[in-house]
Amino acid sequence: MAIQQINSITPGIISPSFAKKNNSPSEGAGNFSQLLKNSIDEVNKMQVQSDQLTEKLVRGENVDLHQMMIASQKASITLQTTMEVRNKVVEAYQEIMRMPM
Repeated sequence: MAIQQINSITPGIISPSFAKKNNSPSEGAGNFSQLLKNSIDEVNKMQVQSDQLTEKLVRGENVDLHQMMIASQKASITLQTTMEVRNKVVEAYQEIMRMPM
């Protein structure tokens, strides 16, 4: 087995973030804000789907009860997870603000 020299390894193989040519702070903020928006949209989508299935069940339409319960639990879990992540972020921000300069 041949051993390669460390100079022959490209940084993009080790970590994809090294492969980016334009690593400006505003680009990172855009990626984070897009990730946050996508996550919140996903939580909202699950909540809407759960509400639609619940409304169909209440109206007496043909809906599988177990599918409605699964959708309801998924929506509940994603909302709880989102709230816990938000709480941790706020807690971390408060901790950083308490640090002496």
